[in-house]
Amino acid sequence: AGVRLTSPDKVLYPEQGITKLELAAYYKEVAPWMLPHLADRPLVLVRCPEGRQRTCFYQKHPPAGTPGNLRQIPIRESKKTENYVVVDDVGGLISLAQIGALEIHAWGSRADKLEYPDRLVFDLDPDAAVPWSTVVQSARQVRLFLFLQELGLESFLKNTGGKGLHLVVPIGRRHGWDEAKAFCKRVAELIVLADPGHYTANMAKAARRGKIFVDYLRNARGATAIIPYSTRARPGAPISTPLSWQELNARMPSDHYTVRNLPKRLASLKRDPWEGIAALRQGLTAPMEKLRALSAI
Repeated sequence: AGVRLTSPDKVLYPEQGITKLELAAYYKEVAPWMLPHLADRPLVLVRCPEGRQRTCFYQKHPPAGTPGNLRQIPIRESKKTENYVVVDDVGGLISLAQIGALEIHAWGSRADKLEYPDRLVFDLDPDAAVPWSTVVQSARQVRLFLFLQELGLESFLKNTGGKGLHLVVPIGRRHGWDEAKAFCKRVAELIVLADPGHYTANMAKAARRGKIFVDYLRNARGATAIIPYSTRARPGAPISTPLSWQELNARMPSDHYTVRNLPKRLASLKRDPWEGIAALRQGLTAPMEKLRALSAI
C-alpha cells in the first residue's frame, strides 16, 4: 500500500508475539470489510507505540509528524477548532498500524454531514459479575424492544472484543445529535423500567453493580464507538466482530475472534453478516412518537 513500516518486528501483543508487521498485514487483509464502516468518519485512536503492555493512550487530535496519508479534518469543539484523523483507504489503515494504533474508534456521523449521525449504538456493557449468557439474552431482548415494540428499527450486532455487545441502528441523516441522543436515552430508560433488576442507564459504578449498563452516551456529538474489525488493546488481540443474529450464542464470548482467526472466518462467510446496513436509512420520527406514547403509559 506504499506505506513504510519502521520497526516492523516490534512486538505489539507480547502474549501472542504479534508484531507491527503482522498487525499491518491483518489490516490489509480485512480492509475491504473494514473500510465501509470507517471511511470518512472522524477517528479517536488508542495508541500503544511500545506494545499493549506498555503505555497506551487515547489520541483525539493528530500530533505533528502524523503520516501524510492520514487525512485531517477540522472540527469545531466547545472552545476551539481541532483536527481529527480520517482514514480513506488501505494505506491509511496501515499507517494506523505504523503509529501503534491498537484500537480505532469512530464518530457516528461522516465528515460530509458531521452534525447528522447515520448510526446509533446501544452498548450493552456488563458488570464483571454478569455472566455472558445473560449478556447474550439481553442483546436479544433489546433487539426485540427496538423492533417489535412498534419502534420498527432494525439493529445490527457486533461483539466489542471486550466483555459486551453493540447493537448498531443505521438511520437517515435527518436528525441532529441532540435529537439522536435524547431518543437513545429514552430507549435505555424504558429498557431499565421494564427490567430494573438486570439493567441500568446510570453510568455510576455503584449503580452498575451486578447489572448491564445500557450505554446510550455513545450517541452524543464527539462520542465514539469501536469500529467493526478493529483490534482491541487487550490480551489475546481480540477483534470487534460483526455477527449475524443467528450466530449469537452463550458459547462464543465477546473476545472469541482475534487477529489470527478472524481472517479465516471472513474467508468462510457466504454473506456479510451486516449485509444491507449501508442502504438502510431508518427514520426516527415515528419511533420517537411511539416512545412518547410508551412513556405516557
